[in-house]
Amino acid sequence: MIWCLRRRYRTICLSLAFITIFLHLFLALLSLSIYHQPCDPLSPTKTHTATDLARTSFTSAGIGGLAEPPADAAQTNASNMDANKEAKGHVRTAPSSVTIDNNVEPLASGLKKLEALFDHPLYNMPRPPVPEEDVLLKVKSKVKAAQESSQMWVSASQEGYEDAQWNSNSSTHPPWLRFHLGISRWQLYAHRDANVEALTQQISTNRIVSAVQKSGGTQLKLVMSFPNYGQAMFKPMKQERDDETNYNLYYFSDFERHNAEIAAFHLDRILGYRRIPPVVGRLVDVIKEIKDITTDHKLARTFFTSPVGNACFYGLCSYYCSTEHAVCGRPKNVEASMAVMLPDLSLATRRSWRSPWRRSYSRSKLAKWETDSDYCSSVKQMPPFNKGTRLVDFMDMVILDYLMSNMDRHHYETFEKFGNNTFLLHLDNGRGFGRHSKDERSILAPLKQCCRIRRSTWMRVRLLSLPRYRLSDVMRASLSRDPLHRVAPLLSELHLAALDRRLKTVLETVSVCQQQQSEGGGGDEVIFDDTAHLKDTVSPAE
Repeated sequence: MIWCLRRRYRTICLSLAFITIFLHLFLALLSLSIYHQPCDPLSPTKTHTATDLARTSFTSAGIGGLAEPPADAAQTNASNMDANKEAKGHVRTAPSSVTIDNNVEPLASGLKKLEALFDHPLYNMPRPPVPEEDVLLKVKSKVKAAQESSQMWVSASQEGYEDAQWNSNSSTHPPWLRFHLGISRWQLYAHRDANVEALTQQISTNRIVSAVQKSGGTQLKLVMSFPNYGQAMFKPMKQERDDETNYNLYYFSDFERHNAEIAAFHLDRILGYRRIPPVVGRLVDVIKEIKDITTDHKLARTFFTSPVGNACFYGLCSYYCSTEHAVCGRPKNVEASMAVMLPDLSLATRRSWRSPWRRSYSRSKLAKWETDSDYCSSVKQMPPFNKGTRLVDFMDMVILDYLMSNMDRHHYETFEKFGNNTFLLHLDNGRGFGRHSKDERSILAPLKQCCRIRRSTWMRVRLLSLPRYRLSDVMRASLSRDPLHRVAPLLSELHLAALDRRLKTVLETVSVCQQQQSEGGGGDEVIFDDTAHLKDTVSPAE
């Protein structure tokens, strides 16, 4: 009996062992077959849709289809996608209503359009000689022999700077000084001024001998000095060119863009204003051209190396100067805009004016102009808008801001020497070109409410709407001359198409004003005539 039980027990154990071995072998064979089974490749994550679209262009039909901004639904989807991102999240997707074409116009064609535009009579209006009182700065030309030495500027012996000697002869002046001496009551520089190219070439290539932080403002900016004593304002790259501003952010919460500063200078010149100091792009070595040469001890304490080995710094400023908002090289070089500095305030005082159409800078409160339909009537009665050209000068700036979608124009400046009868300086444009998929029509409120524009501006805007001078084409060509274009286009095709779309809105706004005036049978004329002597010789259709 015992022997039978032992035999049965042994049989059961052997059976369990065979079953266990069989299961292990089966599982091993199953795993091996799965391991060798071919897998479909993973689709790449679409995080750079805007970058891919930047390599394409628009047909004329596509541009026509962009006359209206994208539907609210597309904006809502983009907003929801970004809701869980950081406060500085970026919209990466393009609106579904955009029509794309792969036929990009050759750059050579755009350059020909740009040259033809600048050759047009509207950009070459005859001007009388500038009287002495209309020049911002001047050099004394007639002095006694005993005082001749006082007319020679001799540089101090400072390390890194050139041993320069300048006199009243302009040929001895560096480009930045010629720029300062060329500023007049009506413009910062003349059309076709060869010195502008020499100036931008120098600040994009010359050795940097000093880098200190400029005080004030909400974001980091540095003053760079060069061996010839010229200076430029440095604004670093904070986000990718194609990153759109999150729809959930307010206009005063966005980063400034280095490419917006560069593009604003080109757009200002294409519009015929010449009221933005020359700006050029540059790759700057964070270590050799900032950290190693700075004498700003507070700035020097903010340098660090990121976890991936990039050289970073953040400086000191009101809001966006912290390790979370640091400027980092890749690993050492960082893109930046370099804007030529205006004359020192001790030589040329500037006056700051509060914009009548300033936004409330509140998340809940509206400004008066947003609720008062007759707001412009009260503005026209206030100095300096009650006389002279200040109102149409302001409208020039409004058109510039609308085209690049800059909502942050709370103040503007003028040179105090010229009083109220002078042009407005179009400074600080870093918050432009934030969104290509939305047209902020509230920026045009001054033009809609006042219905006033100077004739020369109106004619140039119409000219830029013609196919032979299309704004997007000449902007693309103009920006291609910047050194950073070799890295990537400074504006994507989506932003360039938005320029054409917004230009059409400006034309429509003025046309509505003219229609309202015609139906009303009275009131102020819409067009302020500043080209009376050219009526018979200049046509926007030429």
